[in-house]
Parts: sequence; structure tokens; C-alpha cells
Amino acid sequence: MNPMINDWINQVFEEVPAPVLIIGSTVAFAFMGIMALIVRSRSAKRPASARKILLPPVMMSSGALMFLFDPFKVPWTHVLEAALVGLLFSVILIRTSKFETIGEEIYLKPSKAFIYILVGLLIFRVIAKLILSSSIDVGELAGMFFLLAFAMIVPWRIAMYVQYEKLNRRMKRSALSGQE
Repeated sequence: MNPMINDWINQVFEEVPAPVLIIGSTVAFAFMGIMALIVRSRSAKRPASARKILLPPVMMSSGALMFLFDPFKVPWTHVLEAALVGLLFSVILIRTSKFETIGEEIYLKPSKAFIYILVGLLIFRVIAKLILSSSIDVGELAGMFFLLAFAMIVPWRIAMYVQYEKLNRRMKRSALSGQE
């Protein structure tokens, strides 16, 4: 770990007021949520693939590098709490993500509930940040929300992959039995 980077991060968390960091991260999360909606609506028009399903959590895992820096370090009890909340939220995402076949391709069914889930998560995040920011440092809170998101996305994507593979195998068996 580069000491200059660590010093710079510590300086940011010491000099920038906590409300500014909280508002800034909330605006960034809202922007990412809007981008997720746009990406999801566009990707629903294209066939799904194992790569498209599994790549987001792999790419997101690089965010764990934040824990190399002191302001983001989270006590194990908070890790467990964030992971459990993320797992609970993943159940909602798993139940609302379904695939369908169109011709010989597999597509993710567009879910009207997805936008409400995303808005609900944003509202939950804002309320939780406002409540928790009075007792938990902003950097630690950022680490907890990263863990929550990661614990939500990984089971969701694994469930999507399992569902995708089942449908893919069924389509292949159907195609083979149709050729005989």
C-alpha cells in the first residue's frame, strides 16, 4: 500500500465535513442507480450470457481494495451485519429476476418491480446513512455499504447463472430431441 495514497485518503476524511461526504456519496449512488436502470433496460433487448451474468460481481470485487486504507476498515460485527442485510436484499432481486426464451436465445425478462426495488434501496441507503452517520465514521459506513451491495449482488448473480444454465440445458436437450 502506497503511504502517499493512504495519507491523502486520511486527509480527505479529516478535512471534508462528514455531511458533504454523505451527500456526495448519496448523489453518486443515485447516479449509479440511474445508470444501472439504463444498462439493464438496454441489456434486456440483447440475449443473456453466462459472461454478462457473472462479470459484474467479478468487476465489483476490485472495490474491496478500499479496505486496504484505514478510513474504510470495518469491524467484524459490522461486516456480518452488512452481509446479512445484503443477503436479505438479494432474495428480493432473485425473486424478481426471471429469464425467458425468444426463438433460440435466452433473455432476462424486464421486471417492472426492478425500478421500485432500486428506488427502495436508494431510500433505504439514505435513511440508513442519516441514522448511522451519527455513530459510525463515513469511511467505515462506505465500507459497510460496499459489503452490503457485494453480499446482495453475488447471491443474486449466482442464482441468475443457475437459472440461466438450467434454461440453456433445457433448450439444448429440446433441440437435440427435435433433431432425432
